[in-house]
Amino acid sequence: MGKENQVSDMQIDGQISNSDLANPKFSINVLQLLKTAQMQHGLRHGDYTRYRRYCTARLRRLYKSLKFTHGRGKYTRRSISESTVTEVRFLHMILYTAERAWSHAMEKRQLPDGPNARQRIYLIGRLRKAVKWATLFSQLCAIKGDSKTSLEAEAYASYMKGTLLFEQDQNWDTALKHFKSSRAVYEELGKYGDLENQVLCRERVEELEPSIRYCLHKIGASNSLTPELLHMEGPALDLFRAKLEAVMAEARSQQAASMTEFHWLGHRFPISNAKTRVSILKAQDLEKDLHGPAADSLPAEKKLAIFDKIFTAYHEARSSIRNDLVTAGSAGNMKDDLNGLDKAVSAVLGERTIERNQLLIRIAKSKLTKQEKNEKATKPEELVRLYDLLLQNVADLSDLISSGRDRKPEEVSFSEECALKSLAFRAERCFYLAKSYSSAGKRTEAYALYGRARSLADDALQKLQVSSDKDQTLIKDLKMLYNDCRSNSCIEHAMVLMEEEKAPENLSQKISTISLTGSHKKVETYLMEKLDVYESAVGGSNVKSVPRIEAFPPAFQTISRNPIVLDIAYNFVDFPSLENRMKKDKKGFISRLWR
Repeated sequence: MGKENQVSDMQIDGQISNSDLANPKFSINVLQLLKTAQMQHGLRHGDYTRYRRYCTARLRRLYKSLKFTHGRGKYTRRSISESTVTEVRFLHMILYTAERAWSHAMEKRQLPDGPNARQRIYLIGRLRKAVKWATLFSQLCAIKGDSKTSLEAEAYASYMKGTLLFEQDQNWDTALKHFKSSRAVYEELGKYGDLENQVLCRERVEELEPSIRYCLHKIGASNSLTPELLHMEGPALDLFRAKLEAVMAEARSQQAASMTEFHWLGHRFPISNAKTRVSILKAQDLEKDLHGPAADSLPAEKKLAIFDKIFTAYHEARSSIRNDLVTAGSAGNMKDDLNGLDKAVSAVLGERTIERNQLLIRIAKSKLTKQEKNEKATKPEELVRLYDLLLQNVADLSDLISSGRDRKPEEVSFSEECALKSLAFRAERCFYLAKSYSSAGKRTEAYALYGRARSLADDALQKLQVSSDKDQTLIKDLKMLYNDCRSNSCIEHAMVLMEEEKAPENLSQKISTISLTGSHKKVETYLMEKLDVYESAVGGSNVKSVPRIEAFPPAFQTISRNPIVLDIAYNFVDFPSLENRMKKDKKGFISRLWR
């Protein structure tokens, strides 16, 4: 009985192993594989062309390695079915085909002027192709893959279906269902696995969230569509960002129709050009992101990116205004209005430039006090250079405002505000210049500069207290600067006194080490000099260095040289005449005539 049971167990084990070999279950980390490929081949910088070429090259390698080419001369289509998938590379081939089609569609979406009607048809066709291959990938992974691979493939297919409907601007309910299905899968997968997989799943959930909110907005179930979503990042958000920018551009163009004037410091300048209106409205919308309630939560890098977009919008407005000036001709009133509008836009651009430089200074100050790993610490000289730039910006803005003839009270008060800011920036610059001198060991100069910075801060504080518009943030910063100058000047004074006290001691220590013969060094002996004493050539255990046989190169030795012979009798010797022995030339009659 025991033998029969053993035989039956062996038969069952053999049957299981044979079935596993016949139907192997493949495992693919779909999201991790795609994220790695995307980040390494172009999508880190939004380069979909490079990623599409990578997918094409990857497919070519897979076709050749699997010997799954479609004929040599004539194209012969070979379909992929359940029986075809004998190893995991067949699933990779389907996945990269879907990625190639998707990246091609996104490449068309990122054209400079946007896709035209023909290109849009082609774009939707490529997305349909991506949906087709993603669905096939999901079906084959459900049969050939393990449970985790099947779930990830299903989430990938749902995302592709939602993206197609999102681009088609139709069936928002179905698109929302697909996006929510994909999000639910990634939320569940983010609870398990290693840390890297959890982070990737969380990032994908965050990327899907704006698309879901946009679908809810189009359905009418939510009014949570905000411009802050434009500043989110990720390859899955590029299509959403393009859609949202198109919606906001349309809203700006509608709003621009009602915008007829630009208000600045009590002046009203009419705006007749539609391009100028749209550019100014775009800049003002971006300024709301910087000064809105959610501005504190934005990191510094995103704020700098918003500043760059604001500068671009204002520069576009200025170029439109100057084109209008060229075409205005001899119309005096129109030229005055356009010149005033150009001056106002330039002044607002100067204000935003000052705000951006102040943000750069805050970033530099944070690196000056808090030194993180793998980050270069800020030097005081860098802050001095930033304050120089800031002072130049304030001077340019003040000159621009004071250049007009009829100045309004708002312009006068703004000029006074610029003068106060310039004084405060001078105090800050002087403080960090003193810090740079202190780090170089120049105590006297640092002490004098700290005193100068303290007096400038005191002057700025007194003027701010008298002024009508009291900037509490600037007053707080100046008070802190005043206290810092006082404490640092005391430190520098103490350091100077300590150095003076230690000066005689340091001098005596240096004098005590002076020697007429130079520094006393231990004379090194070589093995050739102590041949009568045995010493191992390897060296003992208590000796740090191995003994040397002989000095090399050898030292110079004094040798005797040949005597120098000076012939001083040569100038006093009278030599006999040799004229009688010299040969005389015989000359003819003609040569005698020409002597």
